[in-house]
Amino acid sequence: MKISEVTKIIEEQVPGGLGSGTLDTFKTGDPSETVRGIVVTFLATGRVLERAAQLGANFVITHEPTYYEHADRTAWLEGDAVYAAKKSLIEKNGLTIWRFHDGCHKQKPDSILAGMVQKLGWKFDPASPRETVFSIEPQTLKSLAQFCKERLGIGMVRVAGDLDAACSRAGFLVGAWGGTRQMQLFKDADVDVVLCGESAEWETCEYVRDATYFGRKKGLIILGHANSEEPGMEWVAAWLRDLIPTEIPITYIPAGDPFQYI
Repeated sequence: MKISEVTKIIEEQVPGGLGSGTLDTFKTGDPSETVRGIVVTFLATGRVLERAAQLGANFVITHEPTYYEHADRTAWLEGDAVYAAKKSLIEKNGLTIWRFHDGCHKQKPDSILAGMVQKLGWKFDPASPRETVFSIEPQTLKSLAQFCKERLGIGMVRVAGDLDAACSRAGFLVGAWGGTRQMQLFKDADVDVVLCGESAEWETCEYVRDATYFGRKKGLIILGHANSEEPGMEWVAAWLRDLIPTEIPITYIPAGDPFQYI
């Protein structure tokens, strides 16, 4: 099977297709090559790419950009030593990289959110008009943050709001949907807490601070972008194993949290 045939199978599973202007395109390599192995990851870091080569894989499916910019434009990186080293690693090992971002988020339910929900042991509410809203066991904001930290195995979570505030209705926006979308979820879905990947420090956390001051206790739990989406790509790897012929090895390699906590 050719690499391009694999991506065609994936695209056929995306409701309405990827459409024009999608970010889900080949970033490096030759799609006409025969697949020797597939690596699925949240982000094609140097370490992930090295490991893919060691496994004998030649096709990497990444959720986020390979070259540090949302659309993977590289003209601005010409002459940069880090870019040159990564490009050399990719070319030396004959790796073809394809991004699967838009298609993940177009799935019903959102593939990345599905992986996170599975990891947390939550369930989608079929009666809810919003797949991002969940009824959870009543608990304090602090206990929910601790639960997420432990269940996801991450080094740190950031929390805004009254730690003793009661939470039983949660909104979950993986990755970086932006402050407006996060704050609208508080207003439109009347959730007690929003969990997210990242948030600008002058947006949602300040909304939550003011909400608490004015007697409407709300909470914000920031997991980190990678931490909020990694389990989703693990879910995608398992999903792919049901789509792609079993003789093609498919390996999930986590990129990991890029930050250290000291």
